[in-house]
Amino acid sequence: MDKILIRGNGALNGTIPISGAKNAALPLMIASLLTSEPLVLENLPRLADVEALKSILSNHGVDYQVKGKRAGDDGMSGRVVEFQATEIVDTLAPYDLVRKMRASFWVIGPLLARAGEAKVSLPGGCAIGTRPIDLFLDSLAALGTELDIDAGYVNARAPAGGLRGGHYTFPKVSVGATHVMLMAASLANGETVIENAAREPEVVDLATCLNKMGADISGAGTPTITIKGVTSLHGATHRVLPDRIETGTFAACVAMTGGDVFLKNAQASLLQEALDVLEKTGVEVESGNDGIHIRRTGGDLQPVDFSTDPFPGFPTDLQAQYMALLTRANGTSHVTETIFENRFMHVQELARLGADISIDGQTATVRGVKRLSGAPVMATDLRASMSLVIAGLVADGVTEVNRVYHLDRGFELLEEKLSAVGADIERVSD
Repeated sequence: MDKILIRGNGALNGTIPISGAKNAALPLMIASLLTSEPLVLENLPRLADVEALKSILSNHGVDYQVKGKRAGDDGMSGRVVEFQATEIVDTLAPYDLVRKMRASFWVIGPLLARAGEAKVSLPGGCAIGTRPIDLFLDSLAALGTELDIDAGYVNARAPAGGLRGGHYTFPKVSVGATHVMLMAASLANGETVIENAAREPEVVDLATCLNKMGADISGAGTPTITIKGVTSLHGATHRVLPDRIETGTFAACVAMTGGDVFLKNAQASLLQEALDVLEKTGVEVESGNDGIHIRRTGGDLQPVDFSTDPFPGFPTDLQAQYMALLTRANGTSHVTETIFENRFMHVQELARLGADISIDGQTATVRGVKRLSGAPVMATDLRASMSLVIAGLVADGVTEVNRVYHLDRGFELLEEKLSAVGADIERVSD
C-alpha cells in the first residue's frame, strides 16, 4: 500500500495549477445518463473518484472516450472526456459499485427521469457522519416517485407517463439531493420548484450544463430554483469549474510554510469566506482574473475563529486543512463544525504530530504550538488527509501519511504539484 513521506522543508514558491472540481465533475458525469447524445466535459480531473464513477456509469450503458486536452492547458490538468449513454442498458446500481462512493447514489435521479425506474444500493463513502438519504427520497417522492427500501436497496419507479413537476422545500440544505432534483426534474412533466436549495457553485455548474443540454432551469445559486420540464435533452460541451477545495487547500499549504505561490485558474468568488479567514491569519491574498496569489513573507500566523456553513459560508471540506494551519498560530483559535457530526477524526492524528487541540461538542479549541514533529499518521477521510500533509510541511523530521487512497480520491497529482513549488514530498510503496 502506498504512503506519502513529507519532510518539513521551508517556504513554497512558484505556481500551482488548479484542477477541475471533483464535486462538480461527479454530478456532471452522472448527467450524461439524461441524453442519448454525447456530453463532452473539459477540464475533467484525474481522480480515483472520477475513475470509479466511470465504471459505475458504464454499468448503466455510458461509453466514455478521452479526447485529449483542451488547447492552452498546462501539462497537469485539462482532460477532455466524452460520455454517451446511447441507451440505458441496466437500471440496477449494485452494492459492490455504490458502496465505494456515496455520490454514485445520485444516478437514481437521471435513471428515474429517463428510464422510469431505478434500483440503487444504499450508499457508502467517507465515514464523516450519517448523511441520511431521506432528503433524496422525500424530494423524489414530490415528483410522484413510488419508493420502497428492501434488502439494502432503494426501489424507485416513476408514475405512468413519467415524473411530474412538484414543489419541495428541503428541511435542511443538501448539495447532493439538490443535484438529484435538478437532474430528475429536468425531464419531468410540468414545473418543479425547489425551496431551500443548496447554493454551492457546483450546483450552479450542473444547472449551467443542464441548460446547455436543453433544460429550462432558473434560480440556481439562490435558495429557490425553478425547473420547467422538457421532453428530452441533447448533447453539449461544458468545462468543469476550478476546484475551490483544492484552491483553499493549497492556499493553506502556502500560509503554513510561508512563501509566494500563484494558484493558476483559481476563482476567489468560489471560496471568498475561506480567503477572508486566511487573511485574518496574516496571509496576503491577491485575486485576479487568471488566479490567486497567496503570500506569507514573515511574521507569526494569527489565531482566528470560524464556523462551517453551507455556501457562501466557510466550506466544511476545508475545515480540517485550516485547523491544521491554526496549530501553528500565535494564540488560541476555535473551529466549529455545523455540517457533519463526525468530522473531527483528524484531531487525534494531528495530536501525534504535536498539535494541542481539544474538542467540546461541535467546537475544537486549537492552541498554537511553536513546533510540530514528524510521525506516522493515518488518513481518516478525503479532506482530513490533507490536514496531515499541511502539518507535515512544517514538522521537524519525517511525517508518514498512510491510507493515501483517501487523498487520491480528491486531489489530482498532489505530490507533483507540491514538489514543483519546493515541498519535500514523495510517494513510496511498502
